[in-house]
Amino acid sequence: QVQLQESGPGLVEPSQTLSLTCTVSGVSSTTYYWSWIRQPPGKGLEWMGGIAASGNTYYSPSLKSRTSISRVTSKNQFTLQLSSVTPEDTAVYYCARSPTYYTGTVRARYDYWGQGTQVTVSS
Repeated sequence: QVQLQESGPGLVEPSQTLSLTCTVSGVSSTTYYWSWIRQPPGKGLEWMGGIAASGNTYYSPSLKSRTSISRVTSKNQFTLQLSSVTPEDTAVYYCARSPTYYTGTVRARYDYWGQGTQVTVSS
């Protein structure tokens, strides 16, 4: 059974770097495509970026300058770093798997999701 679990601090101070980890079980993270998606309060989903089975990364143009995604193969994890955060980065952050390359927010295009983790940016 494939499971994804996000982890990381729930509170980040403005201007700092937000770091999250997605732990994958039931399948190798070196297969398929893995994305980070967020949902600010009262708003829709926003796709942030992803990492392919090859290890290649791809990012939303609007977040590319602040986002870095990497993989920790030995732990079957992939990570998100978002730098220079502001209160506008407050959101529930999700990791998700898609069977094919996809950079959108249609839920059905992702076959597995984590439960999400709330991150608040505040001093």
